Amino acid sequence: MKKKSRKSIKTNSSKTIFITGAAGFIGSNVLEYLFNKYPKYKFTVLDALTYAGNLKNFPPEIMNSPRFKFVYGDITNAEAVNSLVAEADVVIHFAAETHVTRSIFDNKKFFETDVLGTHAIANAVYRNKKTIDRFIHISTCEVYGAALTRKMDESHLLNPHSPYAAAKAGADRLVYSYVITHDIPALILRPFNIYGPRQHLEKAIPRFITSAILGEALTVHGSGKSERDYMHVSDVGTAIDLLIHAPLKKVKGEVFNIGSGHAISILDIAKYIAKYMKIPPSQIKHLKDRPGQVSTFAANYNKIKKLLGWQPKKKFKDGIKDTVDWYINNRHVWEQQTWLRSVPIVMPDGTIELH
Repeated sequence: MKKKSRKSIKTNSSKTIFITGAAGFIGSNVLEYLFNKYPKYKFTVLDALTYAGNLKNFPPEIMNSPRFKFVYGDITNAEAVNSLVAEADVVIHFAAETHVTRSIFDNKKFFETDVLGTHAIANAVYRNKKTIDRFIHISTCEVYGAALTRKMDESHLLNPHSPYAAAKAGADRLVYSYVITHDIPALILRPFNIYGPRQHLEKAIPRFITSAILGEALTVHGSGKSERDYMHVSDVGTAIDLLIHAPLKKVKGEVFNIGSGHAISILDIAKYIAKYMKIPPSQIKHLKDRPGQVSTFAANYNKIKKLLGWQPKKKFKDGIKDTVDWYINNRHVWEQQTWLRSVPIVMPDGTIELH
């Protein structure tokens, strides 16, 4: 049967959404949000199930649904990617290596997955651009590097400070170049730090929570005064929902920040979690600072707010409580990751620390 034109896709009540990397933290949460909200939509997921991917992240009602198809495979497999993109109306590209510290330890995989994987997706969208309604590339705030302003908007200089950030900056600009050169219907989303249920234990908030559960020290890099903009993962789903359904002419080729708009120090987060979980502040321990550390991140998300009316809804204190409760009640999901919480880093003085 002939594939629908882009015009008919826009107005049809059914869509096929192809999501890369949806067995991971953010992708699985966004998948669940869209799956529950749009009962006529079909979803295809491609995931290599690396250490950060987990089939347990898919609720049974999704795994067992005829509206859901899971494909095991690598994003750099251009032939497989092209065949899946050809079946889709919307492409959402999450698949990436994402941990800053791990990229310092071993960065080759970051450039293979984040850049070459994005290259495979962008080429597939180009080949199928007559039938793809839009391609949403998930970038990151890390591409900005050190903040030149208290809140960073989309025009901020790209100055990545880590191999991970450099790989994501390359992918970000690669997608943009395909919009300009090949006129693909793509847009770029730059989320700031995200937390919530199912996040891998290598990230700060789940590492703090699970360390508290296990009676271990909550380890903080340096003084802990580095600040980050933390947004609950539920707010990512609402932003992507709007970007899927907005008129294409409004969003094509655009870059959008999403975040809370507020920066909070890593030490304050550790203290907040310790207080909520009723453990002594003395259980917080300081390590040497991480190489390539960035002092402050805070999002200016006025662009997507003015254009589409998006703004975050989940307050930090409520999001932390929900997240702590999830880790307490789902130990069977995350306990197999405990050995991956720390990565050996060679410090500038030649010593090796687990971060």
